[in-house]
This record gives sequence, C-alpha cells and structure tokens, in this order.
Amino acid sequence: MSNSRTVVLPASRRSVAVALWVAQAVLALQLAAGGVLKLIGDAAMVDLFDEIGAGQWFRYAVGLVELAGAVGLLIPRLCGLAALGVAALLVGATVTNVAIGVAPWLPLVLLLVAATVAYVRRSEIRGRR
Repeated sequence: MSNSRTVVLPASRRSVAVALWVAQAVLALQLAAGGVLKLIGDAAMVDLFDEIGAGQWFRYAVGLVELAGAVGLLIPRLCGLAALGVAALLVGATVTNVAIGVAPWLPLVLLLVAATVAYVRRSEIRGRR
C-alpha cells in the first residue's frame, strides 16, 4: 500500500489548477531568462542598469532575485510566497521603467500574473492547505 494520496479535483477546479501552474511556469521562464541575461552581463542589461544609476551590483542582485523567484514558483510549497515576492520585485521594475522612460508593459503584465498567482495561493501563503 502506498502512503501517497491522490486528490481528484472536479473538472473546473482541475482546469483552474492547470491554468495556474501554466501561468507560474511561463512567469518562471520569463524571470529566469531575465535573470540569466542580467547575470551574464548582456549589453542591454548593463546599459539599462547604467541608466537606472544604481550601479552594476544592483543588476546582479536583481538577477539573483529573479532566478530565486523563478525556482520558487516551480516548488509547490514555495510558489505562493515566491509569487508574492516576485510581485514586489515587479512593482519596483514597473516604477523604475516609468521613471527612466522605458515602456512598463512587460513588467506590468508579469506583475498582474504574479499578483494573481499570489492571490489564488493566499491560503498557502498563510500556511493553510
């Protein structure tokens, strides 16, 4: 006999669960790509962080946070908290883009996805299952 429990969800709940994991995976891929570009010193990222004026150390910090968020979004026990942290990061990215005159659409869309994931997973964030 196996100790694992299989939870069978109704079709509508199952569809929501699948859509949520797809959103998390797409968000994780986008964050991982951005994080890697920042960490490897992509010329566009170096220029962007020069324009921000916070120093290149900040590029590395943001890249590491993006990678950590991407990994966290794919770990069931961490995905709610990761989405909340990613949403906070993306608020900063959106505000920074507006401040330096760069179109904020990508971080804004990703922020909406992260905020939605965090909202749907709010009971997990509070520690309830």
